[in-house]
Amino acid sequence: QVQLVESGGGLVQAGGSLRLSCTASERTLRIYVMGWFRQAPGKEREFLAGIRWLDGATLYADSVEGRFTISKGNTENTVSLQMNSLLPEDTAVYYCAADRSPFVRTEPSIYDYWGQGTQVTVSS
Repeated sequence: QVQLVESGGGLVQAGGSLRLSCTASERTLRIYVMGWFRQAPGKEREFLAGIRWLDGATLYADSVEGRFTISKGNTENTVSLQMNSLLPEDTAVYYCAADRSPFVRTEPSIYDYWGQGTQVTVSS
């Protein structure tokens, strides 16, 4: 059982930046695809970005490509999401997730492990 913990959320003004981190209880994430998702009130959970740890292959949702960047962290059990040019509509709870799969996939139900989420609020 992999435990994931997100950090880095908070309140930011529109146009600002935040960097989210996800730390796993396992020593390495090499066997996983890691994804970032978000869920706003009354909306479905939305895929944002994913990275295949082994080779760094990434996939982004159209809504965030060019503004958000997913990357491996400084240690083998962390992954980050750099969010720039934030908009009020980016306000949501942000989650990281892990999937034992060779491919980066966008469907939340496929991911095996989830963090508890971190709130991101963007004020206008």
